[in-house]
Amino acid sequence: MPVTTPHALPALAEMRPRTVTDQIFDLLYQRVIDLSLPPGTRLSEAEVAAQTGVSRQPVRDAFFRLSQLGFILIRPQRATTVTPISEQAVTQAYFIRAALEESVMREAARILTPEDHDRLETLIEEQRVTLEAGDHQQFHALDDRFHRDICTMAGLEFVWTLVKENKGHMDRARFLSLSFGAPRVIEEHRQILDALRRRDAEAAAAALRLHLSQIQSIIDRLKKDRPEMFETAADIP
Repeated sequence: MPVTTPHALPALAEMRPRTVTDQIFDLLYQRVIDLSLPPGTRLSEAEVAAQTGVSRQPVRDAFFRLSQLGFILIRPQRATTVTPISEQAVTQAYFIRAALEESVMREAARILTPEDHDRLETLIEEQRVTLEAGDHQQFHALDDRFHRDICTMAGLEFVWTLVKENKGHMDRARFLSLSFGAPRVIEEHRQILDALRRRDAEAAAAALRLHLSQIQSIIDRLKKDRPEMFETAADIP
């Protein structure tokens, strides 16, 4: 007798409950990315466990995951610290993200609707408002949402999952640059949207590539303005 498969099975991510380790990881990851925990910050399993009201084991597991991503350095008998920003890690994140999102832009130019375009325009306007309010955390969140929503509208949400898994090192530098680079982000988002409205796939991909490639000039400026945030030869094992 043939075996039948029920329709509309939930994605595994929807079936899997979020663990305490997941929650601790997300909390610390976000604070590393937005520089609430800047490079050099000492982290203690016992202190994090006490502050969050959990046992030390999920904190230890979250620390390990962060260390595997290169965001914290765990050394036996020495303090666990947040790592400096690595220019090499930022560059690697850029290449991965650009390759993935350029393909998304070509598809988005083909299938996004006028209603989708209008929703993206609304996001850009929300970014402008948060910029005027000086809310960098919300500005960064809206920046992410702009890129994520294009992936979703193009039917390629899985690509954003891959981007998100690989862009953390790039995010630290971009967040640090918002004090001087946010207006340009808005203008570049408008250029991307204009190309999508025209259904010009190559122009959309080129606008995205230009937008993301600003990371190198950002790094060059930040290494002069905020050298204490960056990895030096002495930091490399």
